[in-house]
Amino acid sequence: MAINKLSIHGNVNIGVYIFANDEIALVPKGLDRKILDAISETLDVEVIETRIADLSIIGIMVSGNNNGIIVPKIIKDNELSDLKRALTKYNLNLTLIRSKYTAIGNLVLANDKGAIIYPDFEKDAIEEIKDNLNVNHIEQAYIAGIPVVGSIGVITNKGGILHPATSDNELERLEQVFGVPLMTGTVNFGVVFIRSGLVANTHGVLVGENTTGPEMVRIQEALKVE
Repeated sequence: MAINKLSIHGNVNIGVYIFANDEIALVPKGLDRKILDAISETLDVEVIETRIADLSIIGIMVSGNNNGIIVPKIIKDNELSDLKRALTKYNLNLTLIRSKYTAIGNLVLANDKGAIIYPDFEKDAIEEIKDNLNVNHIEQAYIAGIPVVGSIGVITNKGGILHPATSDNELERLEQVFGVPLMTGTVNFGVVFIRSGLVANTHGVLVGENTTGPEMVRIQEALKVE
């Protein structure tokens, strides 16, 4: 399992652009081959280039786990069709969530065992998310007093790292939800919105280029990077 630094379009907020699980990474169209190769090799995934509503901020618009991928209702028909075709060979649910909230990546924090989701999601959206992710436990909650739970942490099936204001009691409760050990930390020289600068799966970890040595050590420990 590897950990590497990366920037996209000169931006260290790489989590804004990438969604990944253990099999695939969704990335914006038009990235340099060197960057595509770094993503593929570090995470040991197939890289799929796409857009959501003509936007390149895939990491903000998409969430999911190894069971399914969730996209917002603003995705265009041709984008959804292309994504379905690209995912045909994978055993993944692909669900369009008909919620008024469209920044799905910022609103859902999940691995294969559990999920914490935005507190104000509509009832129908919650059921769609639960069915897609096929998790044992799903809960609407704040983390560290913040409702945009998908933006403040990264969870894999090995471990997770969350906003530094997450309390010990919260960590203990969330470890029960996700079934993995959790820690707190930062990325990109003190940024507390972890997901903005971190993309990970059970194979590897990518961090923004401003991430310091001590931050990388903490991230390696939290996500069980050898």
